Amino acid sequence: MSSVTQNGGALSATITNLYYENSVASEAGAATGEQIWFAVQTRSRHEKKVNSALLEKGIESFLPLHREKRRWSDRHQWVELPLFTQYLFVRMPSSAQTRALVLQTPGVLQFVGISGRGIPIPNEQIESLQAILAQRIPVLPHEFLKVGKRVRIRGGALDGIEGVLSAIRNDKSLVVSVDLIQKSVAIQIEGYQIDPV
Repeated sequence: MSSVTQNGGALSATITNLYYENSVASEAGAATGEQIWFAVQTRSRHEKKVNSALLEKGIESFLPLHREKRRWSDRHQWVELPLFTQYLFVRMPSSAQTRALVLQTPGVLQFVGISGRGIPIPNEQIESLQAILAQRIPVLPHEFLKVGKRVRIRGGALDGIEGVLSAIRNDKSLVVSVDLIQKSVAIQIEGYQIDPV
């Protein structure tokens, strides 16, 4: 797979295999009205506005945020910033009508996938992100990792979360990735019990 460009450009056509694997699931979801997660690319610095607008339209939207301390000339302040700049996630039926509602939202560029149609994201990847953020565990954006030892946390607030074990600054860290947008987050798991998957 190729990587997302630095300015948040769309994925290249090298994700063709992923597209065809998931397009069957998307079509099946459209027929049954099943709610499916998709990634949406937004204009730069429009993530929060798009998230609010989608929620107002009744579309389930998930914008992962992380806290960062910013320094101004006279003070320090904690701000909440998008974890994955220019991306958020929507859970919806794969119907033309719902797609149109999303695409007509100011600030939305396209669905992430070949020809802007969107590729379903596995529920587990979104659920892992939501579980980590719900526990208010410090997270950092991390370079996308596709290789490494896959592990699962056992016990505690993060029980069942899966990711790739890596070493960052000599700390044990777990990297949780969203394959489609090739973005990852890292959390410190020192003290958690982990098992290979």
